[in-house]
Amino acid sequence: MGIRDVAAAAGVSITTVSDALNGKGRLPDTTRVHVREVADRLGYRPSAAARTLRTGRSGLLGLTTTMRSTEPFALTEFAWFAELVRSATATALDLGYALVVLPASSPHDVWGNVALDGTIVVDPADDDPLVHELLRRGVPVVSGGHPGSTPVYGWVDNDHVAAVRSVLDHLADAGAERIGLLAAADGPGADKGVAGYRAWCADRGVPAITEEYEARTPGAGRAAAARLLDRGPDAVFGLHEGCAPELLDAARERALRVPDDLLLACCGEGADPSVTSLSLQPALAGAWAVELLVGVIEDAGAGPLLPAQRTVPTRLSVRDSSTRR
Repeated sequence: MGIRDVAAAAGVSITTVSDALNGKGRLPDTTRVHVREVADRLGYRPSAAARTLRTGRSGLLGLTTTMRSTEPFALTEFAWFAELVRSATATALDLGYALVVLPASSPHDVWGNVALDGTIVVDPADDDPLVHELLRRGVPVVSGGHPGSTPVYGWVDNDHVAAVRSVLDHLADAGAERIGLLAAADGPGADKGVAGYRAWCADRGVPAITEEYEARTPGAGRAAAARLLDRGPDAVFGLHEGCAPELLDAARERALRVPDDLLLACCGEGADPSVTSLSLQPALAGAWAVELLVGVIEDAGAGPLLPAQRTVPTRLSVRDSSTRR
């Protein structure tokens, strides 16, 4: 079964079949739907090898992160990263591409061994050397997270400062007067989140009560949670996914009742269902990053001088932990 058979059965030209199945050309929607229905009925699937010869593209998109440069797969233990990858993969498939997760650094030249049409770099470092190397090789880059001074073709990110302020405003409205912040220094958007917290405290004329730790260091989060609660806050915002159990355990050890003695909110996708949570909506971030990247790939005139950008909205889900009875 080949493209000629589909064209004959659909009563259109081979070019029309190719355009309809690859989302190209200026065809009426009815024609595209008709061709796809005929192709599905006949069991025809476009050849990836033929597309590569025709377009010069591999149909592969890369995704990596400099947060764990040698082991990005370890980040799938975090619901935020896992959801971002899942959504990016699904969106890439919908657009006719496949997604490959690769380490940012490796003893082997993985970036030279895999022919990529473009790459998404999650949370790139400022002036990131990997991004510079990819651009040198002619591979367009879109970043998940603000790229800073790193030249990219586009980026998607949350407004971390506004997101943190929304949580702090909620806790203050619930009666909190001494709000503490528990932050993983190596978490996504941590520097912006901490800066937003300090600015909010300065605006309100209240003390900033912060404890920071390295998320990849075993036991660091639990120790930081204990130090924070020993400083006497009446509310805490956990800025890193997975910190809710650490804060709840620290509260129990100090006979602090949530929410009666301590209001609690945390950032993350897999938070305790009783804990107020701030979602960074990684599914949107992953989908939008792929859409931007594919747009760049299929627009030969695009470039990194005027990068496209999209701000991903956050979602605050208020639950029992921040509502005093």
